[in-house]
Amino acid sequence: MADLQSRLSQLSPEKRRLLERRLAQKDRAHDPGPAPTKAPDTPAAAELPDLSVFFFSADARAEAARAYDFLIEAARLADRLRFKAIWTPERHFEDFGGLYPNPSVLNAALARETRHLGLRAGSTVLPLHGPVRVAEEWALVDNLSGGRVGLSFATGWHDRDYVIRPENYADRRELMFRGIEQVRALWRGETVPIPGVGGREVPVRTLPRPIQPELPVWVTASSERTWRRAAAMGANILTSLIGITFEQLTESIHRYRQERAQNGFDPTTGVVTVMVHTFVGENEAETREMVRDPMKSYLSQFVAQLGSMAASPQGSAETEDLDSVLEFAFARYFDHFSLLGTADKCARVLAKLSKAGADEAACLIDFGLAPETVLTGLERLAAIRGGVEVGSDRVGSSV
Repeated sequence: MADLQSRLSQLSPEKRRLLERRLAQKDRAHDPGPAPTKAPDTPAAAELPDLSVFFFSADARAEAARAYDFLIEAARLADRLRFKAIWTPERHFEDFGGLYPNPSVLNAALARETRHLGLRAGSTVLPLHGPVRVAEEWALVDNLSGGRVGLSFATGWHDRDYVIRPENYADRRELMFRGIEQVRALWRGETVPIPGVGGREVPVRTLPRPIQPELPVWVTASSERTWRRAAAMGANILTSLIGITFEQLTESIHRYRQERAQNGFDPTTGVVTVMVHTFVGENEAETREMVRDPMKSYLSQFVAQLGSMAASPQGSAETEDLDSVLEFAFARYFDHFSLLGTADKCARVLAKLSKAGADEAACLIDFGLAPETVLTGLERLAAIRGGVEVGSDRVGSSV
């Protein structure tokens, strides 16, 4: 994704097309071709990472009530299929992800709709809220869910998000890491000094008390320094394959585990969760065509919301060139860095994640396919790890 952003902002249309042709030739040279329906080296379920479900809808303009019905139905199904967790983000003022301004409120609802599924924020923008509110709200959700909460923390994507807490923007990174330690202490029941009126420190002990004695904590990381800080404090990692290769992911995880050990933490206990777009179909070619337009639209919105894509007149050379770059980006992502395709292909990608050292694949499923199609794909995904058979009756369907 970072490469796509750079090409769009720096290269001329001619250079973009040349780069596309060269990379396409390179991909063809390394492309093993379509996998057989029953590959003899398909990994065993025990060799694969845990599976969770991740929501990060690209279109907040859709009917909100319908979108939330879809999320709740997916959560019920993932709960029954024994997925590890469901993740929901915190986003503000953007169509891309804007259905999710408050993960604690959403997960309070999911707590009453599920029985086993972990309920996780991916991610809570801690400097927008402060440690006291986060500890209070999520302790409540922990009680409602019977102790199934987990949080990943982030600094946020946009400066305009900080209209909520503009005074925190400049020092947001340090406020996040300092706040994580305060949230952990409050979660354990400790009294923490918090600045009050006039700067006077007030000793605070939050209520209600959560069910889990320790809060499961992730840090959303893309840079190596964030990986290192997370390792040094014993936090888990939430990351993605955006802009990196499997080799780079392997190196980052190796350094992360070394850093954990150097800071006195068991290097084997840190959980590395990798976000990856997911739809498991029955036929590779049909699945490619099914997900092509939704994924290209998703990629386009991802880049646009970063502010790196200038508007082009409809039908211009720039628009046509942009479509060719998006097509190329989709092809690379589909072929190499996603769980889009048949069960055999997805099992092999999951095995590559496991070999890289990842513990969990967080499956982004709401990128534009019809809800019923997504739910069927979720059943096929579960079957890779020995879940229930596709087509089994669903519980409480409302989609």
